[in-house]
Amino acid sequence: AAFSLQIYFDFCGYSLMAKGLGAMMGFKLPDNFDHPYLSRSMTEFWRRWHISLSTWFRDYVYIPLGGSRVSKSRWIINLCVVWLLTGLWHGAAWNFIIWGLFFFVLIVLEKLFYQNFLKRHPVIGHIYMLIIIPVSWVIFNITNLHELWLYLLRMFGSTKIAKTSLGAW
Repeated sequence: AAFSLQIYFDFCGYSLMAKGLGAMMGFKLPDNFDHPYLSRSMTEFWRRWHISLSTWFRDYVYIPLGGSRVSKSRWIINLCVVWLLTGLWHGAAWNFIIWGLFFFVLIVLEKLFYQNFLKRHPVIGHIYMLIIIPVSWVIFNITNLHELWLYLLRMFGSTKIAKTSLGAW
């Protein structure tokens, strides 16, 4: 939870400084964050977090691939490509690929199965996001897959984990 706040305040702060410096030089830069931790769904979160990056991927990758105006299977492939590239954009390590695919799976599940439920039950949506976002930042931050696996298991209460049970991790 603390890392979630740190990454937001760091990145949002840098964006606000760039916006302020740009204004001092006569440029009007768009907002890059819009209270993302108030989101009630993963889709809403990515409309509010790092807006410039999300917009770039939407305009230059997702829409040219056909966006959502294609068959369901093609739409899923389009989302997978976007989120795989988003992970790789953050770094060429497995944790970033897992991070991107984590969001891909959540967004597809959300749009196919429980988006309407989250809209009707905003409190549950907020709780859902308060659980998912810190998990995503753990995936983003820990580059060693063995340590990542152990950390995630411990986050959810598993304290007796033998290293030998992790196999190739």
